Amino acid sequence: MIYGLVASALVALGLYGLVTQSALLRKVLAFNLLGGGVFLLFGVVARRGGDAVPEALVITGLVVAFAATALALVLVLRLFQITGAATIAEDETPR
Repeated sequence: MIYGLVASALVALGLYGLVTQSALLRKVLAFNLLGGGVFLLFGVVARRGGDAVPEALVITGLVVAFAATALALVLVLRLFQITGAATIAEDETPR
């Protein structure tokens, strides 16, 4: 029960961070928080069912998430080296 609530809180915080933050590094961290919540939710479901497939999916997802995070951080670093900023620029065109 408590793990499900924590997983829901992590997903909610991750979604909030993805929507509200303009800095790309914070968006990457928020996305990892969201992913951690989903993995924890899968773990809770796997524990109740007694099936090994959700556990295998969580382990595979953790590895893929680690690789995706590393790639995202490299892209953010490269963007910072090229532009000098690692934030999403506001659209300045008049409507």
